[in-house]
Amino acid sequence: MPTCRRKRVMLKELTSSLLEDAQRDPSMPVFYMEQTGEIFTDYESYAARLSFYKLKQFQCEVTGKSGLDYFQALESEQQEAKTLHARFPQPLKAPVLRAVQWQVIGRLDHLVEAVYERFKDRYFEGERVYIDVQGDRYWARVVKVYPPRALRTRASSSTSDSISPPSDDEMEPHRISGDLKQPIAQLNAIDEPKSYYYKVQLIEEGTTGDPENSDIKGKGKTSPKWGGSLMEVQCEAMSRDRLSFSKSILRRFIRDCVDRDAAVASPWTVKKPIADRYGVENIMPEETRKGVQEVKNKEIEKRKKVWEDKEGPPSKKQKKLEERAAKVVKGSEDEQRIKEETIRQQQEQATTVAKKRYIKYPTEDLDVVLSQRERAKRMAANGHAKSTRPIPSTDVPSGASVFESLLMTWTFFTAFGAPLKLSSFTLDELENAVRHSDPDQPVALIAEIHSSLIYALRALSTHRHLAVLSLLDEVDNTEMNRGVGTEVLTDALAEIGNNWERQPLRVDEGRYGWEEAMVGCIKDQATVTSFPTLRGVLTRLLFEPDTPEPPGPDSATPGSATSVTITAPTLRRVSPSQRYYLLPPEDKIAILAFLCDAVVSHKEIHTYMETCEANLTQLRKEKIEVKKERKRMQEEMTAIAKDDHSPNNGTKELIDVKESKESKEPQDGEQDHIDVESELSDVDSDIMPLSDIEGSDAETASGAERGRSGSSRQKALRVKVQGQAHAKQREIARAKTASAKQAQAEHRRLDEEDNKLERRTEGIEREFRKWSGVVRLKPLGKDRFHNRYWWFDGIGGSPLIASGGTVVYGAGRLFIQGPAESDLEIMERKQRDDPSFDLRERRLEQEGVEGILGVGAWAYYSEPEQFMELMSWLNVKGNRELKLKEVLTKWADHITGGMRKRLADLAISAKLPEARRSTRGKTTPETARHHEPYLLWQNKKAPSAPS
Repeated sequence: MPTCRRKRVMLKELTSSLLEDAQRDPSMPVFYMEQTGEIFTDYESYAARLSFYKLKQFQCEVTGKSGLDYFQALESEQQEAKTLHARFPQPLKAPVLRAVQWQVIGRLDHLVEAVYERFKDRYFEGERVYIDVQGDRYWARVVKVYPPRALRTRASSSTSDSISPPSDDEMEPHRISGDLKQPIAQLNAIDEPKSYYYKVQLIEEGTTGDPENSDIKGKGKTSPKWGGSLMEVQCEAMSRDRLSFSKSILRRFIRDCVDRDAAVASPWTVKKPIADRYGVENIMPEETRKGVQEVKNKEIEKRKKVWEDKEGPPSKKQKKLEERAAKVVKGSEDEQRIKEETIRQQQEQATTVAKKRYIKYPTEDLDVVLSQRERAKRMAANGHAKSTRPIPSTDVPSGASVFESLLMTWTFFTAFGAPLKLSSFTLDELENAVRHSDPDQPVALIAEIHSSLIYALRALSTHRHLAVLSLLDEVDNTEMNRGVGTEVLTDALAEIGNNWERQPLRVDEGRYGWEEAMVGCIKDQATVTSFPTLRGVLTRLLFEPDTPEPPGPDSATPGSATSVTITAPTLRRVSPSQRYYLLPPEDKIAILAFLCDAVVSHKEIHTYMETCEANLTQLRKEKIEVKKERKRMQEEMTAIAKDDHSPNNGTKELIDVKESKESKEPQDGEQDHIDVESELSDVDSDIMPLSDIEGSDAETASGAERGRSGSSRQKALRVKVQGQAHAKQREIARAKTASAKQAQAEHRRLDEEDNKLERRTEGIEREFRKWSGVVRLKPLGKDRFHNRYWWFDGIGGSPLIASGGTVVYGAGRLFIQGPAESDLEIMERKQRDDPSFDLRERRLEQEGVEGILGVGAWAYYSEPEQFMELMSWLNVKGNRELKLKEVLTKWADHITGGMRKRLADLAISAKLPEARRSTRGKTTPETARHHEPYLLWQNKKAPSAPS
């Protein structure tokens, strides 16, 4: 049976309702799957089952091949089973199956081992075997099996006197089916395989009397000398072909023929069709059933004892309950009730003890509770023991309703700035540019991003006046929007932007005419389905009231909310360039979001993503090489450090020199004595003639002079030896110092190389984030309440560090997104399963009233202090927060650096108008806005001429 995820795939059985329906209506239509024989009442279930069978996730249970669909796995099993049954000896099948039936052995390997040991030296009639004759092996077939004499004697004595003893033909050989746990030596004492004799007939070459195994290619010989002859042999001279009988073949045969339930100590049973074919009993005898039940009870008691040992000795409460239950003897109902209550309380207490004792961290975040020690540690570190997460800011840019669209648009421009030929800009700059509402002061950032999208969309195929057709095809196309009907709107739209594919948008002219080209692009690309607010946006873009609109709050402050309200009863048609900057931010963001979605299918975007994938592959390889190089350097540095701290370093050489010198030279006294004697002998030879002349006085004087000269020579020799030793010590010290300096220099060099590789590893991590953010942007992780944390800096064309080493930011904040619907369902399900867990109370305690985020809601941290408080709030005992804290720790310097840089830029931008004030002139808000960062942005990647 094919398996899926290590579980057998069971076929759908016919339900009782289906059988009843078939009896009532035999002509009822059904869906029949021919390959499996399954029947379905509707097409949906049939198609779902067929799709499941077509998945490449099944495994052949016989060969172990994976990555197959169900039908391929089934075909593989059938083919292997056919080959297996053709190879396995036919006479051996029934005895093996009888030996396996009703055996209680846990692992299949142990079962195979026991069966193999019993049958490897036992042969049966009709088997094809090898025979060893005079050192050569020949094919032969077993004709007859002769049991040993002792076995025939026991069989004849067991029969009654009125019944004749069984003959050799009637007696069944190798009666070894029974308990396979019986030791093989004990079994051989009852039925010794070496005592059997076998009459075999050698198979002649080219014989056709062996149709069963004619496809087996053996290595046995056939010779005219022995061909067709009969002989009697024992098991020592016989063997089977390994292609027909071995442990692996036996394992596959048993696994294909037997099955077992999943209950504890369930016996192996032969499948019913196979048992009927080979005459194996498929009804368990009563004696065997009792034995199986006894083994099952022992196994259950064993497991219960192991569990009780884990729980530890019974508590006082358990003992009291047991004593109370033992004393109560009145009434069987009361006794049964008390026993049930005792068992229930014991189970509850055991569960509580197990939960307290066997919690392994990290675990599910919602199961983690701060202990008293952790609270005291937090109190010592933070000055307070509160476990509330720092409150994030919820005033997201452009309001919560359009923030996701703004964020998607900004990340798109950041990631694909290279193919779109756009320089990077911050999220604050895009937000302020979208809020800009002064038509007399155009914004280069708005013109450049629209122009880049228009140039990219020119390469795509379009449908002329697609938006006009979509508006006319609406169900209620007579609806008036701001007093403008569909026909009036489509007439105005048909006259604008018809030449947008060829209209030049030059950089030196400030991209003049990009508004009309944008309208033409929308007219040929958008539909009411792809652009839900199409009618309202185009109406506000192409029409204005006859009376001028009152100035809104946006005209004074770029960061305030925008609301354009037209109260005039009549409208007049105007150019889009006059109306674009007066649009509300929601419309501007909707236009950008639609154009970004349309340009995703551009060829350059796809090519850029493939380049990013190739860069990621190269970075992975480089990272592996850098890790190997760093590991090698660390090993070298460790070896150098061991040599430097060796206690015998530098002194061993000196000791060896001294020992060699002492072994080769005599001691100082001996050397002096020898030298003195040699000198004295020289002196004697020189002065003896003089002593003969001058007499005994001269001889006495000469003796005294010799004593004085010997003493002075000994002193000179001692000084000489000491000088040589000191010189040797100085030489060794100089060598040791030079070696230490060399080792120190080598260690310094390796340390510098390791620092370079570490910096390269950090660079690889930054580049990996840069390219991976283009392919797919993922959150940093989740906290205990499934809030997702996003950090958008350092992706695509927005680096984390500039060429001069300064910090660069894109958003400069750490964003938090509330849990998704599926995550909220998981937490609510935990609350239903665990009555002691209150989700609302837990969130109020650990997030605060203001810190709880709704489904998909956004908030952010913009200060480094908030980030550090968040890091201290995360608990590494939870699975999600452990991973999140690891990632946040990895990028902590860049995250906090970007926050500080953004706060500094905001402070400078706020002080700049005050610094430029003059006492002779008055600075107006319009003059101050000229120096806003979003107005000073320039596209340094823009081509000099339109492409």
